[in-house]
Amino acid sequence: MSDFSEELIRPTTEDEQEEPHVPSGTGMCLPWLQKHIETIATGGKQEKDFAQTTSACLSLIQEALLKHQWQRAAEYMHSYFQILEDSDSNKRQIAPEIIWRLGSEILYYHPKSNVETFNTFADRMKNIGVMNYLKISLQHALYLLHHGMLEDANRNLSQAETWRYGEKSSSQEVLINLIQAYKGLLQYYIWSKKKMELSQLDEDDYAYNTASQNMLNHSWKTSINLCALIQIPGVWDPFVKSYVEMLEFYGDQDGAREVLTNYAYDEKFPSNPNAHIYLYNFLKREKAPREKLISVLKILYQIVPSHKLMLEFHRLLRKSGVILPGFKKSGTPGKTGGQAFTSATFGQKVIGRKIKLWLVRKLW
Repeated sequence: MSDFSEELIRPTTEDEQEEPHVPSGTGMCLPWLQKHIETIATGGKQEKDFAQTTSACLSLIQEALLKHQWQRAAEYMHSYFQILEDSDSNKRQIAPEIIWRLGSEILYYHPKSNVETFNTFADRMKNIGVMNYLKISLQHALYLLHHGMLEDANRNLSQAETWRYGEKSSSQEVLINLIQAYKGLLQYYIWSKKKMELSQLDEDDYAYNTASQNMLNHSWKTSINLCALIQIPGVWDPFVKSYVEMLEFYGDQDGAREVLTNYAYDEKFPSNPNAHIYLYNFLKREKAPREKLISVLKILYQIVPSHKLMLEFHRLLRKSGVILPGFKKSGTPGKTGGQAFTSATFGQKVIGRKIKLWLVRKLW
């Protein structure tokens, strides 16, 4: 682990030289640590002193992170690695995850950090904390995606997808499904690019058939990876949107409707306004009956009554001859409306003017 921040070490400033320093055992000096461990003695107190040292380092790392002092945090991490040798088995077991969370945060923001340093740290932590292999692999892949390294991210996810340790637990299964789903998003991104390329080709062109077949292959792989995840209760907005877009593109309206309906109405899933928004927009594209649109927006109204789609909700209600409680036919609040509604101003111009809508406000 000595490579963790070798590239990040900067020369000690004059201000730091005035403060007490304690050797870290890695050739580095750790400012401020002296006052936390100056009472440490040898002999029968070694285990207690060891715990005090690692505890002091952890506190100083957390303090440095809160103050965005990335260099200082990196220096303390050198000393904190000794937690991996703690005599307490429980501490040794959770140490790799703590080190990964702290170290990845430092390397993400440190001005001297780079992709190579992050990759080295991530690979070593996967070997040290095997129980955290899947989590680290997923976060590593997201880091690579952030830096536009799509092939490396996909390779990282593929390796994690086939990884197993001991008996397969429910938590491992969820993580593997999530890893597969992110692979699906990568494939969806490629599919989207090919879709754009296809739109620029003539249907009679030979290249059109080749591009179309490539799109179909990617959509098939994406469907497999996304389908398993969105059946697990949770909030999977980007995955659902990607899957539905492909289903619609290939004309599977029934499949898209079923996915969105389950996502919005399945009681096992948490309350999610976006699920109802996606379903409403899909039904609107399908030119569904007004009553169906109203039924979807009615639920959205109960979850987020101040959502901008409430303007359409009120318009649909008026066309159906239904008046929203607390409103006059003109769409303005009635005399008693102020008692039950709170003013919500939507900053966007609707039909050329600003509209004030009085709605019950709920936190979501």
